[in-house]
Amino acid sequence: MRDLSEHIMDIIQNSVRANATLVELEIFEDEKADMYKLLFKDNGCGMSEGVLAKVADPFFTSRTTRKVGLGISLLKQNAEQTGGSLNIWSKEGEGTQLEVIFSHSNIDRPVLGNIAETMMLLVGANPEMDFLYKHTTAEGEYVFDTKEVKEILEGVSLNDPNILVYLKEMINENINTII
Repeated sequence: MRDLSEHIMDIIQNSVRANATLVELEIFEDEKADMYKLLFKDNGCGMSEGVLAKVADPFFTSRTTRKVGLGISLLKQNAEQTGGSLNIWSKEGEGTQLEVIFSHSNIDRPVLGNIAETMMLLVGANPEMDFLYKHTTAEGEYVFDTKEVKEILEGVSLNDPNILVYLKEMINENINTII
């Protein structure tokens, strides 16, 4: 995967397959501490201890359509190449939390990529789900919450093409103020 937004899409798709109704993504950038952290939380079906123990193995997948699951293992490899780490916590019936830490300054850390496009695609494909995206840098914090957007739209579907274009522009504009 070329950038972090592609990894983010892959991880959140796991939450979609786990029947989550809420997915939270937090990005923390701390140049002084040389840390770039992604934190994912969902309220999906969670994983058993056996599955959790194998989830970072590229030759393990719970999907029946293919025999390998490279997403988490590639993300782990990318983090470790920068001196970082990947940790997963999960409990059946309660959900999953995944934390990925990169060295902020390391040349091997993938760039964020087009996070606005990624969020727009996730929201458009899963309008019944709720997404909370929080991005924090030294310049400030931005929060995108589909629960708030749904309240404002008063019944207009989030997968309306005009709404999606607006959401993408809104996310881009706000992210550009803190990066």
